Amino acid sequence: MNVAEGSGSSAHAEIDAPVRDGLYTLGIEMSGVKRGHATGIVVLRGGIIMGGDSFFYYTGSYSFSRGKWRGEMIVHQHTEAPGLNLVFGGREVSCGFTGTYSEGTADIDGTALVGNNSIPFRARLTLKVPA
Repeated sequence: MNVAEGSGSSAHAEIDAPVRDGLYTLGIEMSGVKRGHATGIVVLRGGIIMGGDSFFYYTGSYSFSRGKWRGEMIVHQHTEAPGLNLVFGGREVSCGFTGTYSEGTADIDGTALVGNNSIPFRARLTLKVPA
């Protein structure tokens, strides 16, 4: 890790360290009117998000500044789930998020717009394979 010249603090350098490109595991917990959870993978690369899980794929973008990051994603269903009541089932869902990023781990708070419902979610991304 490089420390900014004259800062004398590795904490300062950590705050300025960008989101690392790579493959991340993703765990999401949804709350509010509709509850649910999901696990999957995402690739973060130069401000672009791509990923998915057993039933959905995600595309979007993010930005990062001073230890905080924010972004948006669109979630699309790619596989039918007979007998399951999926929170996002059959819809294109827009999600916005903000959070923190440090040393290959991101914690996110966001909102998914599902029809007329706003569903809050929390997520954690963990870097598995740096790019």
